[in-house]
Amino acid sequence: MPKKEIKIQKMDIMEKKIVKMLIKNPRITDMKISELTEISYKTVSRKRQKLENSGLINYYTELNTGTKGTKTLTSRHLYLIKFQLGITQEKIIKEIKEEPNVKTIFTELIYESHLAEIDGHTSLIMIIEGETDDDINIGFNSKIVPSLKKNHGKDSIVNVSTIRLGKTIRIFHNYLPMINISQGIIKNEWPETAIFPKK
Repeated sequence: MPKKEIKIQKMDIMEKKIVKMLIKNPRITDMKISELTEISYKTVSRKRQKLENSGLINYYTELNTGTKGTKTLTSRHLYLIKFQLGITQEKIIKEIKEEPNVKTIFTELIYESHLAEIDGHTSLIMIIEGETDDDINIGFNSKIVPSLKKNHGKDSIVNVSTIRLGKTIRIFHNYLPMINISQGIIKNEWPETAIFPKK
């Protein structure tokens, strides 16, 4: 089977400057980016829209539910769920798209999730939040496991490993909550040379 050709999408110098401004402050206006970068307002607006439409940039809002936030979900565990051989990533994706719990129960439990491969097995990596470690264990075993078994078979899960997570150090290359974030944005004094992408 021929390999799919991967076409690298390169950004020009202006696009990189715009992206760095948005990384520092996702709420920044096109007008302010224009002022700070000396790129015309129309160009900033056009290039930003192009970056959004092509899927090169996305925006997310994180509600801090931990000890420095609402204090409602202060515990996090990383789960590695390894499926039996023969369960494909395509099957997992199809089931996720059709699973009604994706919009309800899972939204409350799963902070983040990824498809993975462990020793040749299709796997899921989930970061699950709860008020306590016990809440996470109960939610995983009473809601997530039954859903996975319903969708993929009662013997579909080969192994589960879990790690209790501590403080977040870095996310999305650039954000170090303990160091460079203040009031929801990267601090002004954080140097542009420290922001990814560098090239």
